[in-house]
Amino acid sequence: MTTLIAPRTHDLGGFQVRRAVPSLRARSVGPFVFVDHMGPALFEPGRGIDVRPHPHIGLATVTYLWAGALRHRDTLGSVQDILPGDVNWMTAGRGIAHSERTPPAPRAAGHDVHGMQTWVALPKPDEEVEPSFHHHPASSLPLREHAGARLRVIAGRGFGMESPVRVFADTFNVAVDLEPEAELAIAADAPERALYLLEGEAQLDGADIPEKHLLVLDRGVRHVLRAKTPLKAMLFGGEPLDAPRHMWWNFVSSSKERIEQARADWNSGAFGLIPGDDVERIPLPAY
Repeated sequence: MTTLIAPRTHDLGGFQVRRAVPSLRARSVGPFVFVDHMGPALFEPGRGIDVRPHPHIGLATVTYLWAGALRHRDTLGSVQDILPGDVNWMTAGRGIAHSERTPPAPRAAGHDVHGMQTWVALPKPDEEVEPSFHHHPASSLPLREHAGARLRVIAGRGFGMESPVRVFADTFNVAVDLEPEAELAIAADAPERALYLLEGEAQLDGADIPEKHLLVLDRGVRHVLRAKTPLKAMLFGGEPLDAPRHMWWNFVSSSKERIEQARADWNSGAFGLIPGDDVERIPLPAY
């Protein structure tokens, strides 16, 4: 049976974020260990998102937007605005710090934002790789439009297409837009799969499913998604984790001791500073 999960909602000053993974019923789906739904939100002129500098280890962050803009900066010196349809893939590996803020132009004008940010746990042999950042514009990503369905492969493989985004394990990550009455067959190609419904009314195998919820799909079963209204959704999953992972704050590792070291490194300043965003930072939370 599919598993329906209601995400936990956090209000960040009028901006809602819904966390669907991890949860008690889904600690991970494939390599995905963290799934956040951002918005939808409308910011008045002068307001925007300000995620201050913070660290990561042992994972890759994946950002995808349906609306809005975010400016990424990191300790490698990367500066990149992400727009709808683009992908930002940041590999933390042995350690990186980054910030995400609304760029000046949309902040001044007022803007809406809607998207997903996920974390992918790196396989054990790759947990300590050199950190890196890669931006992939929408034009570089595989896109298929057919019979009212618009499918963009964010990372890995899906629906006969493969993304240019470098992944470390077999990955299934597809942005889905469906017109009313359109149907999408979801094959059982990936061992673990989940569907997150961002917006719209839909059915899975003929049964109504609520928006802003996560469905962990049955292993080995082909499902059919049908849109009753315009629909935005994300499919994600892949091969299961190669070992259990520990997660604390922004750190993911197969080793508790490695997380302790990351805590000490953030306190000591060992992660370094972000050029152009080196005044503020998120302090280490209480253990």
